[in-house]
Amino acid sequence: MLYEKEWKKALENWQEQRVFLLYSKDEYELRRFSEQTQSRLEKCEQTTAERFPGPAPDLAAVTDAAGMMSFFGTRRVLVLPFVEPQALSDADAALLADLMEQAENSVFVITLFIKDDRTAKSKKCKLILDAAEKNGFCAECAAPQEKDAKQLVVRRAKELSTAISEEAARLLAERCGTDLFLLESETEKLAAACGYTEIRPELVSAMSTVNIEADVFELVNLVESRRQAQALRKLNELFELQHDPIAVTAVLCGTFADLYRVKCAYEAGKTYEDVYRDFQYKGSPYRLKKASQAASRYQKAQLRRNLALLLELDAALKRSTADKQVLLQTALCEMMQGGGR
Repeated sequence: MLYEKEWKKALENWQEQRVFLLYSKDEYELRRFSEQTQSRLEKCEQTTAERFPGPAPDLAAVTDAAGMMSFFGTRRVLVLPFVEPQALSDADAALLADLMEQAENSVFVITLFIKDDRTAKSKKCKLILDAAEKNGFCAECAAPQEKDAKQLVVRRAKELSTAISEEAARLLAERCGTDLFLLESETEKLAAACGYTEIRPELVSAMSTVNIEADVFELVNLVESRRQAQALRKLNELFELQHDPIAVTAVLCGTFADLYRVKCAYEAGKTYEDVYRDFQYKGSPYRLKKASQAASRYQKAQLRRNLALLLELDAALKRSTADKQVLLQTALCEMMQGGGR
């Protein structure tokens, strides 16, 4: 993650910091930052941290703790994980900012969970971030990218004393996407499966969980190349994994909508990064990057036709008494027929 270099530098100069604050939409990195920063400061300050969990911590209790002198003369470590600015009153946001400015006997570890752009632009959020920047380390953790997913896999395998090749790490990241909680869990599972020796690509293929979005991207590529038998086989695999046809259709709709967005953007001289910014995209930029790769193999007419078929399918799934799996299979076959390429 981009913030890590400055974070580690701030930890080396921990005596000079009153605050360590990270804000993000990604819960995994907030948890990791909070746990590792707390552990490091507990060792440095020779104390046990006090935790005041969010989304709206008890600021009266935080104030009392911040004002108390440590028995050993060291600073108190106060951890406020997963604080949501919008859950705080104006008075509490101002009090938290003031504590970061004034508390001399404490060091704060704070993670702000930013749900949306509106929260990020709010006065309460800005007040807290300004106070953190003046008094210590303050950084944003952007949404995880493909490289972050691979780095997590390699790092977690190393922590488990398990070898893993670049190919195996890449494959696992492709199959799980950028869901870091899932990637951590899958790495731990595969390490145990190989007896903590080496996670090989064959083991990843045989045992790792596949994110439904990863499967749907594969399905989209099969539709584009009109490999009907393989596409239906992939769809049946999703059914065997107990994925509901309506849920699969929803992911297909979202995926083809992304393909159409980035296709139009490309023709207008823009990139998937522009789409992410201009549409205030709620998902991961990695998803749009994959969409741009797939969209290059489609014509706009084909994408429009597929979106129209998916709209009809969505209505049929919700209104028709016909077998939902058959409806989805039929729509998929229709996508692979006709013109528009």
